This record gives sequence, structure tokens and C-alpha cells, in this order.
Amino acid sequence: MGSWGTLGPALLSLAGVALGAGGSLFGQYLVSRVSERQLEVEESAAHRAELKAAVLQFVRLASQVEKAVVSRAEADGPESGPELGTLVDDLWIAQAEIDLAARSEPLRGAAYRYALRLAEVARGEVTDASALRGPQVQFMDAAYGDMWPGRRRGDVDSSSAR
Repeated sequence: MGSWGTLGPALLSLAGVALGAGGSLFGQYLVSRVSERQLEVEESAAHRAELKAAVLQFVRLASQVEKAVVSRAEADGPESGPELGTLVDDLWIAQAEIDLAARSEPLRGAAYRYALRLAEVARGEVTDASALRGPQVQFMDAAYGDMWPGRRRGDVDSSSAR
């Protein structure tokens, strides 16, 4: 019985140290998981911001090319003016920015196909401007998919629709 009197407190102390160490390790594990998740969220937000800027620049230039083509067609002007050529060059640079910023191959491909179709329309190789709508929609869907993976453009949460 005397041995329990000296051994008991030592074992309880050892158990307390073990529980404390285990609790500390578990706490560190939880903190590291939260930190990793916060880092993922921050990186995702930074990617979205960078890609959003590139997409908006590309869309802005695409719109300018379309307007220049429409005004050229309405005026029955020259096939291609220097300002249209400059806009198309700037459009290809904006497409390259998307190519660098994009995480997904569908976005890279859609941006290239849309830029190519715009260049064909600008050169007069395609006369129907409505041929741009398909590549434009594919580009916007792919851009949305790259910025918000797993979500489709047009999906509306029923609670946020009210």
C-alpha cells in the first residue's frame, strides 16, 4: 500500500503531462489546418482578382474591336484601318495575359478561340458578327469556371434570389 502512495501521484503527474502534450499537439494541428485554409482562401481571392482584371481588359478590347468592325461595315469604309489593327494587336496581348493568369485549359482555349474569331471578323474573313456570340459565351463561361471552380454561371442559390 505504501508503494501506491508514492507511485500514484507520479503516475497521475505523468498522465497529466501526457494529456497536456496531446492537447497541445491537437491544438497545433487544428491551428495549422485553419492557417492552411486561410492561405488557400487568400490565394484564391488573389487569383480571382488577377484573372478578373485580365478578363475585363480582354472584354473591353473585344468590345472595342466589335464596335470598330460594326462602324466600318456601316460606313462601307476600308477593309482594315490602323486603329483596328492596333486594337486587334492589343486584344492578342490581353489574350496572352489571360493565358498566363488562367488556371484552367478551358479558359485558355476559349480566350484563344474568341480572339481568333474577333481577328477574323476584323480582317473581314467572317462577315456575320453573330458568329462571335458562341465563342463569347464559351469564353465567359470558362472565365467564370476558372474564377469559381465547381460553380456554373447562372446558377442561383434560392436563398439569395429572394
